[in-house]
Amino acid sequence: MYENIRIFKGMTEDDRAEAVKGLRGREKSFEKDELILHAGSPTATMGVVLAGSVTIENNDLWGNRTILGHVGTGGVFAEAYALLEEESMLVDVRANEGCRILMLDLTQLRRGSWQTAWQQKIALNLLRISAQKNRNLSERSFHTSPRTIRGRVLSYLDAASRKKGSSEFEIPFDRQQMADYLNVERTALSKELGKMRRAGLIEFHKSRFRLKG
Repeated sequence: MYENIRIFKGMTEDDRAEAVKGLRGREKSFEKDELILHAGSPTATMGVVLAGSVTIENNDLWGNRTILGHVGTGGVFAEAYALLEEESMLVDVRANEGCRILMLDLTQLRRGSWQTAWQQKIALNLLRISAQKNRNLSERSFHTSPRTIRGRVLSYLDAASRKKGSSEFEIPFDRQQMADYLNVERTALSKELGKMRRAGLIEFHKSRFRLKG
């Protein structure tokens, strides 16, 4: 069980079972748009997405939303906050669709005494995941740095195409989420996408895109 989950990479079935028990693992289900963790509250638990996906969001007092990331099946969230004792979360974690989450309490790892094999492997995997997430955040800054909406869209779609290794691919966001991720207005984004299609740069249907040379 959990053999294809990144946090358990390189672990035997017995290691995984011990890790889930030692970290007080419990599975929970959430409906689309349900808040899983919210900003302003500390957490000792991290989440592992077993099915579905979640979005990492910043929501201000005026109702403005910025999507900072998307975590799909096999990914994790809130691990940094869970490891930093008494650090309140700065973001919300919301179900992007119906999903099933494994919640793990990192209190034991936070104490820094990693004597068992599973503790050492979990710590190493967390380090790798953290490095990957830092790269993803840097990547988003590339997509939001162009001044024009077209520049942001092209930057994002080009990166998505490269990751899939194909000019045709599906993105994990609906139109509003894509706008929030690129930090633009939805109506302006939709208008620009229409212009790009008429210019022969792209084809798209909902969340599926094709880049045209």
